[in-house]
Amino acid sequence: MSMLTPHGECLLWLPELIWVNAISDVLISIAFFTIAFVLGFIVYRRRDFQFSYIFWAFALWVSVCGMTRLIEVLTIWIPAYTLEAATKGFLAFMSVGIAAALMLMLPRVLTMPSRAQLRTAYAQLEEETRQRRSAEAMVRRFQEIEATEAQVRQAQKMEAIGQLTGGVAHDFNNILTVITGTIEILADAVKDRPQLVQITSLINSAAARGADLTKHLLAFARRQPLQPRSVDINGMVVDTARLLRRTLGEQIEIESMLAHDSAPAMIDPSQLSTAILNLALNARDAMPEGGKLTLETKNVLLDSAYARMNPEVIPGNYVMIAVSDTGEGIPANLLDKVFEPFFTTKDVGKGVGLGLSMVYGFVKQSNGHIKIYSEPGHGTSVKLYLPQATADADALLSETNTVGMERGDESILIVEDDSLVREYVVAQIKRLGYTTLAASKADEALALIDSPVRIDLLFTDIIMPGGMNGRQLAIEALKRRPTLKVLYTSGYTENAIVHHGRLDAGVLLLTKPYQSADLARMIRTALNS
Repeated sequence: MSMLTPHGECLLWLPELIWVNAISDVLISIAFFTIAFVLGFIVYRRRDFQFSYIFWAFALWVSVCGMTRLIEVLTIWIPAYTLEAATKGFLAFMSVGIAAALMLMLPRVLTMPSRAQLRTAYAQLEEETRQRRSAEAMVRRFQEIEATEAQVRQAQKMEAIGQLTGGVAHDFNNILTVITGTIEILADAVKDRPQLVQITSLINSAAARGADLTKHLLAFARRQPLQPRSVDINGMVVDTARLLRRTLGEQIEIESMLAHDSAPAMIDPSQLSTAILNLALNARDAMPEGGKLTLETKNVLLDSAYARMNPEVIPGNYVMIAVSDTGEGIPANLLDKVFEPFFTTKDVGKGVGLGLSMVYGFVKQSNGHIKIYSEPGHGTSVKLYLPQATADADALLSETNTVGMERGDESILIVEDDSLVREYVVAQIKRLGYTTLAASKADEALALIDSPVRIDLLFTDIIMPGGMNGRQLAIEALKRRPTLKVLYTSGYTENAIVHHGRLDAGVLLLTKPYQSADLARMIRTALNS
């Protein structure tokens, strides 16, 4: 039996003293334990908390302080002074350690920035961010201006070449008129002399070839006489495809994908047939080992946003004819030159370089628009945008905007190698309320996918540099994020992409160029799929 007496005897077992001491010590211990819990919880939730080890030690020290108060309550009735002494000794040891740690930490604490300094630094950071965003916006404006100026220079160059070509062709036509007229007279005069008849026949054939050459030059110069009328585009493509099957040979597979609601176009049918034939022959030459040629029709709306990126375009309703092949493709540095007369990449004797220039001049003279999209090693797609026959009735074209478009707050990763297109798409998607992330190639996109950021939709171009195309990127992304939704985009039409084996049927594809309404609709469709 212990020789020590409870602490209650010191209080003469007076109830009012005993209960005041007991209740006070209990309340103090509860407060200590609460403080320890709050400190530990803060440090646990804020893993980046500075000096967290000190807070953990302080939480433990406060807990031991609370324990000593409970032991004080116990000793009122039970003389557990040994336990009390051990607890206080441990507490004293901890107190010395924490005091020493605080002394060592004091220089670091004093060097920490004050709230005023943090506010100043934050203001400076905001100013730097504002200046950087302003500089980036200025760079984007310069890039847009530079791109627009390049398009204007290209259009002016083509116009100047067209004027020169037209003048030369007109004078050449006058000369040919004299030659062909006099050769007929000469042929009639020497018809009884076989040797001279053969020579006049050669001269007449050469004059005919010259006349055909001037016809192409006049088409490029937009000076050929046209007879536009309302033409059933689907019927025209079907008739041309029937002719092409005999012209291109069995090694070229031809597929026609015609929109059932394709509107009639105000166009010269004979010139349109010649233009499609020229495009098909170019496609055949790009596929020496054979391949697939896809002819497609579709009603499209070229809005004011598209017209701002292509200054020569008049906003309105058009009928699109796309001629796509699986050939060798055209290098990017040559795309701006393909419509110039006499420019060709073919071997000597295999072309004079007037086919595409004739198509270009014919489309422009018909108040249309032409766009070529090509990737080396994958193929080429040429799109003709022809004015609809009902264009006059639809002259009042409403401005396309985001009112009524489907919006959202999901996060979208945009993968596009063309910087101007990427910035345009990012701006359009932000206007719809979405959070955007952008990458220029597949490895940058995969780095973002591997990060903890939220990504609900992958919006990727199909043909990209860097060894991994959009389809391969989507497959790799789905391995890492199985719930990720995918929307593809390409300058090729959907039929050309799917039927050339680059995508599976049923995938979501938004073909370039596209309007804001189409973008909003396809994004929502992809996210809801």
